[in-house]
Amino acid sequence: MEIPVYSKTGEKIDNLQLDDKKFGGPIRNKLLRDAVTMYEANKRQGTASTKTKGEVAGGGRKPWTQKHTGKARAGSIRSPLWKGGGVSHGPRPRDYSYAIPKKARKLALYTAMSAKVRDNELVVIDDLNFDIPKTKQMVGILKALNIDNSSCLIVISKANETVWKSARNIPSVKIMTSTELNAYEILRPKKVLLTKEALSSIG
Repeated sequence: MEIPVYSKTGEKIDNLQLDDKKFGGPIRNKLLRDAVTMYEANKRQGTASTKTKGEVAGGGRKPWTQKHTGKARAGSIRSPLWKGGGVSHGPRPRDYSYAIPKKARKLALYTAMSAKVRDNELVVIDDLNFDIPKTKQMVGILKALNIDNSSCLIVISKANETVWKSARNIPSVKIMTSTELNAYEILRPKKVLLTKEALSSIG
């Protein structure tokens, strides 16, 4: 599988051969679903909480006698049936996180990237080095590559403050290093822009 490499001006300058063992396999939809579910579950705080009948303040006294009042039998004003009472089967703090095997996560990353390549949604650029932070210059690069009107993930090989500052104010653009990359981040945006160095360092 080959993918074109572009310059900052949007010109095709090279072809990059992708490893068929990593990117040539079938699209594993179930694996991608499992990976996305895992990453989304791990982002959940799990702090939602409600009080049960035994935790709500008050209600120690029986509101009225058991018989001869013409009212329903009641033992506490903090019953879930009452306004201000406890909550039955409400949410409690819990940990939603779980993990799929490391090999499965890596395979999901390659599968997500393969899907982007086949849909022409993955773009490789020769480099993204700037002398000074310049948002206008980054916008011009995205426009030259025809990815300025859609959400975009920019992947670089290592942290670069100049590149990060050039991209941080552009709506719907996120930047991260190749070591942080996962299937969830690949699938979220419409386009993925990688530097040639970042693509070679994945894996």
